[in-house]
Amino acid sequence: MNPLPRRALLAGAGATVVGLAAYPYVRRALTTPQPVFLARGQRYDGDLRKVIRDGLRAVGLSAADFRGRRVLLKPNMVEPNRAAPQMTTHPLVVVAAADVFRQMGATVRVGEGPGHVKDTEMALVESRLQEALADARLEFVDLNHDDVVSVRNRGGLSRLEEMFFPRAVFEADFVVSMPKLKTHHWVGMTAAMKNLYGVMPGIKYGWPKNVLHHAGIPETVVDINATLPRTLAIVDAIECMEGDGPIMGTAKSLGVIAVGQNLPALDATLARMMDFRPERIGYLQLADGRLGPIDARLIVERGEPLRELVTPFAIIDSPGTVGLRATSVGIKTSSHFRCPGAALA
Repeated sequence: MNPLPRRALLAGAGATVVGLAAYPYVRRALTTPQPVFLARGQRYDGDLRKVIRDGLRAVGLSAADFRGRRVLLKPNMVEPNRAAPQMTTHPLVVVAAADVFRQMGATVRVGEGPGHVKDTEMALVESRLQEALADARLEFVDLNHDDVVSVRNRGGLSRLEEMFFPRAVFEADFVVSMPKLKTHHWVGMTAAMKNLYGVMPGIKYGWPKNVLHHAGIPETVVDINATLPRTLAIVDAIECMEGDGPIMGTAKSLGVIAVGQNLPALDATLARMMDFRPERIGYLQLADGRLGPIDARLIVERGEPLRELVTPFAIIDSPGTVGLRATSVGIKTSSHFRCPGAALA
């Protein structure tokens, strides 16, 4: 068993939300405009490596940031089903990101703790990741069953005083959130920040991690993001999900890859792209000013202009979507909406 890294010990020593500003990358995020990269016209059979490299460069990251570092890629495999590929991160995006970080000199692993299924091998097969990772010789870590590290909750917004993370997460220098862009019937949308629910181990939080749900989804999303090692995100928004997401929605083609170092800024931009009001999404409202900005005036657009990409996503009329729509189009009712207590992503 490897020794606990210094970062975990520091985290275990605890820090308040105010203390987060002592971290240089958090302090920069709170005091300087944050860049977000958007690239349209993307396809899974296109040159994804180039667009990811371009995106990293556009948000201020270079090979020097990753050389000799350990990178953990975190895709979305919540409840994979080959008949619904709009639910999970496409394997070709994961492999392309891994190739880019490897070329930059990083050691790369892929990790996920599927929220709805205990059989991780089945999840790998259904998401089509197993074959892709084998071909690319990429190690996979089952975050639901990895050894755990207990650290103090640095976000401090939920009632949870400590949080349990897989050891593989705290051994990483960078955790890269790689979500599928989707609507979410309870919290409006799921993208870079919400995807990191999947790093939390099922052996501690259960399936579908209801310990976190009962502590408050918006609060625990921010707590998790505040307590993790350094994060960045590469978002698969080529084929997305709208309507009754994050499980039962329908496919929506967008053709976008998005990259950002600051996850609140990135998610706020994606919300605007979906024609949502980010200030009405609970976890973004809580993250604003703590982990980064969601105000468009504090976000620097790189790549394609956001105004040319805005595409209303259909949403259902649930309590989590009240007031979410920036305009009045695309709101649907759904007989599939599930009551609190049912399985969540």
